[in-house]
Amino acid sequence: MFYYMYFGYGLVIIAFLITLVADIYLRTRYSKYKKVKVKSGMTGAEVAREILKNNGLEDIYVVETRGYLTDHYDPRAKVVRLSTDIYNGDSIASVSVAAHECGHAVQDKEGYFFLRFRSFLVPIVNFSSKFGYLAVLIGLIFGAMNLAWVGIFLLVAILLFQLITLPVEFNASKRGKMFLNKLKVVEASEKSMASSMLMAAAMTYVASLISTLLELLRLVLIVMGNDRD
Repeated sequence: MFYYMYFGYGLVIIAFLITLVADIYLRTRYSKYKKVKVKSGMTGAEVAREILKNNGLEDIYVVETRGYLTDHYDPRAKVVRLSTDIYNGDSIASVSVAAHECGHAVQDKEGYFFLRFRSFLVPIVNFSSKFGYLAVLIGLIFGAMNLAWVGIFLLVAILLFQLITLPVEFNASKRGKMFLNKLKVVEASEKSMASSMLMAAAMTYVASLISTLLELLRLVLIVMGNDRD
């Protein structure tokens, strides 16, 4: 049992370090490209509206929201929400993030499979995240290993959700780069910087997936250790 426990602690540390490195990488890229003004002089809000208009999505609003990198597309409200720095900024970071979020809006319009599948999984993931860990905890406390394994099974839904998120995010970044080039928002000398910014954002989702996988493996080891006692 102690072998499983110490190995599990090691997985927690590894997961933490992976998440930390990915977050630092994103913040470093963002901090760097936030200072580089885009030569076109367009703000994130202007870029977003131009992309949406170019894709027949004039009915989608672009609004400013609070927070640090809280940018997202809301498919229910049909709104692209951009944080203050992205909304008002005219930097490489601002136009890149704005283009990425508009990529999600175009995915929604086109019925992109992975986006729809991810939306389908949301209620399942909400249920699993609430009761999965609870089932594992109760199972371990009372020695009900069958219940603990049910909890593990529920938590696999979270891993599946994050796995499906990867093509959604990478595709949005790919679309974002295409939009920036097509609308001449960035010049040739700026394309690599925009690509770097978009890649940094996408890599955080890869880190989240790996962290969730390691956490799930840790729980499996704990349950296995208790099951053998």
